[in-house]
Amino acid sequence: MSYHISSVAVALLVLSFASPSQQVSPEVPVQPGTIATNPSAAPAQSERKRIFGIIPNYRTAPSLTDFEPLTRREKFKIATEDSVDPGTFILAGLSAGVAQLTNANRSFGQGAAGYGKYFGTAYGDLAIGNYMTEAIYPSLLHQDPRYFRRGSGSGWSRFRYAVGQIIWTHRDSGDTQFNYSELIGNSTSVAISNAYYSDNRTASDAVSKLGIQVGFDAAANVLKEFWPDLDRKFSRKRR
Repeated sequence: MSYHISSVAVALLVLSFASPSQQVSPEVPVQPGTIATNPSAAPAQSERKRIFGIIPNYRTAPSLTDFEPLTRREKFKIATEDSVDPGTFILAGLSAGVAQLTNANRSFGQGAAGYGKYFGTAYGDLAIGNYMTEAIYPSLLHQDPRYFRRGSGSGWSRFRYAVGQIIWTHRDSGDTQFNYSELIGNSTSVAISNAYYSDNRTASDAVSKLGIQVGFDAAANVLKEFWPDLDRKFSRKRR
């Protein structure tokens, strides 16, 4: 879980690059998950598949323009790409290292064997969470697992929009709905994790894990919203 906490902190730092007080264009109130009708907004561009070269970014869509629903196969493809990306293994390895260092699960032990258990469970958390929230429940509930970037407006309005997509999401029909896939999917993932986290099976542990996971997903949305801005800044600095 230490990886999730650190990711939340990274996402909050995004606002230091995209100032909340800076107005990109006159704002039109936009409900989370709806199209921003801003004529000066830049045309949609293809998204890079990794944030900071590590964090998988396959489920991000540049905008809601020309919305087309995903098929069940496409939803499972997104979950698979997120799960087998090399960055996911790197993140699992980092999370496992921190968990072992803090002795988060004493039954796993230390040494190479202990690290192997930490790595396997950390990767399991990520992969199971991906499939539950991006493929299985979105397919069953006919919801769209993608994050649709807004890309215009003030920093704070975009921040609120990004976090709001944790609560509201698109149905395959195009209208918005409470994001059942996020809540039920992560709850299922936490329930499954009880099978291999023998040291942390209490109700309070489960609630804490669920809260951290939802918080991580919200932070990930913030990163996805501002990543093109950060990428442009870094590119200018390199040049």
